[in-house]
Amino acid sequence: MNQKIKEIRFNSEKARCFFSKILAFTLGPVELKSLLEENKVKLVDVRLAADYEISHIPGAISIPKDELADNTEKLSKDEITVIYCYNDQCHLGAEACLILAEYDYPVMLLEGGFKTWSEDFRFTTSAS
Repeated sequence: MNQKIKEIRFNSEKARCFFSKILAFTLGPVELKSLLEENKVKLVDVRLAADYEISHIPGAISIPKDELADNTEKLSKDEITVIYCYNDQCHLGAEACLILAEYDYPVMLLEGGFKTWSEDFRFTTSAS
């Protein structure tokens, strides 16, 4: 193991900082489901519009990642926007979160994306 990595792993301050950021800017399906039921977040599907039409998380609006910067008027800086994409390996969600953060929107990423919501947790999905 690289000595530098080993040193970092034993640095509890770096660990606190890292995990604080994870908790501040990501959430899982159970937490998202709760926030949606309480109407506390705006949910945005950044996958291709055709995939949104087939199935999406109930309450989500479709703004494909490539169209996000031109459609920020659909969002509010007074509420948290939660972004999701296809799965953990898809970076569309992280890219979309970065775009919104650059425009000063409070934003979070759904860990695992649509796949985790629909397949791992088997939560309800909607079709358009």
